[in-house]
Amino acid sequence: MTGERRRGYAKGRAKREEILDQAMAMFGEAGYRGASLRVIATRCGISHPGLLHHFPTKESLLLAVLEHRDAVDAQWLEEGRPTGVDRLRRLVGLAELNAGRRGIVELYCVLSAEATAADHPAHGYFVERYRDSVRTTEVSYAEARAAGVLREDVDPGAAGRQLIALMDGLQIQWLLGDGDTDMAGVLRAHIGAQLTVPF
Repeated sequence: MTGERRRGYAKGRAKREEILDQAMAMFGEAGYRGASLRVIATRCGISHPGLLHHFPTKESLLLAVLEHRDAVDAQWLEEGRPTGVDRLRRLVGLAELNAGRRGIVELYCVLSAEATAADHPAHGYFVERYRDSVRTTEVSYAEARAAGVLREDVDPGAAGRQLIALMDGLQIQWLLGDGDTDMAGVLRAHIGAQLTVPF
């Protein structure tokens, strides 16, 4: 591959990343239905057809944004393959990370609410995402139980579902309260009360 061709690919990748960043912001501000591809293109300094060259449909752009952000978070969550209590700690760390990423939190809150409609293009994505989130959190609680550090009266299945619901509810409170909700602190206290060891 020639140097000129490599530069072209690098430039294309950089523009694609810029489109994803601007689309994430726009979907967070206006939701999927209210977001305009033309406005996203203008924010990126390209034409509408130029944006469609990278993402042929609004749906493909939405799914690319969601998959990109999930891939980044999954890599961080799974680094070192934490299990049990260590993985629950990592979820608290994710809440701390999200406290510095208002745009991403807004994006997920808006889109997950919109996607409850069966005809929304991200409906299947969010159904699968919640299923995976609950399942992996249940596994973490089950691993904590197997290690002998989960209180006897805590059911791993119920605890996993409750923790995901608590995380989502805290995000909404945080967004509506101008960021004054200590998401990580509340999660830390909640999980700590379920364990027989310091958290």
